[in-house]
Amino acid sequence: MTPYGDAIREGFHFALAEDPSVLVIGQGLWSPWYVGNTMRDLEQEFGTDRVIDTPVSELACTGAAIGAALCGYRPVVTHPRVDFGLLAIDQMVNQAAKWNAMFGGTSPVPAVFRLIVNRGGEQGAQHSQSLYSWFAHVPGLRVVTPATSADARDLLLASIWSDDPVVYIDDRWLYEVTSELDAPNVLDLARVRPQTLRSGDDITLVGFSWSTKLNLEAAELLADEHIEADVIDLRVLNPLDLTPILESVSRTGRLVVAEGDWATCGVAAEVVSQVIEELGPSALLAAPARVTLA
Repeated sequence: MTPYGDAIREGFHFALAEDPSVLVIGQGLWSPWYVGNTMRDLEQEFGTDRVIDTPVSELACTGAAIGAALCGYRPVVTHPRVDFGLLAIDQMVNQAAKWNAMFGGTSPVPAVFRLIVNRGGEQGAQHSQSLYSWFAHVPGLRVVTPATSADARDLLLASIWSDDPVVYIDDRWLYEVTSELDAPNVLDLARVRPQTLRSGDDITLVGFSWSTKLNLEAAELLADEHIEADVIDLRVLNPLDLTPILESVSRTGRLVVAEGDWATCGVAAEVVSQVIEELGPSALLAAPARVTLA
């Protein structure tokens, strides 16, 4: 069993060892206070010219990474709080997400923007947001939200070797959560779909990242009441593939979506909306529900 945080480090180690075009840039990469155990000692093994700890200028290091991506590198920009990424939103949303389309598909931007959710941790309101739906709203940005150790590593690798810009959001609350981890599996990010982690015919529980863990815990409690739940982990928020959710709700007739973000204009709202649009309200035996931040 491997902790989620160690799995992220395994992903970085594998990518840096396999591909000399991979580099990591951002604040606090050499500091466990910033990035936990997810990059421990990588600068010592791969050098500070590939694991680059930057001054505090999110816009500058993100712009540098996008430029590097346009010149043949595969950079990962790490913002140790999601909130810091807002200072680089112009580079991510107005530049990286648009560039390839503006040049007719001839100029890919293979950059990863890693954003870390840091609720708790004595960080205050400006350092504790998740903002998933902000990034999932933008065409041209793939958005990845791993919930398990295997996905923390393998979806990171898939993000690094994608030719599209990817927002990879991991949650520090998951860093010590353990799950099975086999050999690295380099996935095609364009083919990654939601994953059913537990099967049942009575209710469909949908989540991603930390909320997937909560859904699995809820399913255990429901099982004590003889209610069996389908637990589905979205994994990728943009583009959003709801095929397994539609199939599940067609069987169960009941849907609850949990999201570690606010309800208004959120991912949970999008899931509920698409399910009703596709299946029609008559497919549901009860009104769908969202469980979100207050």
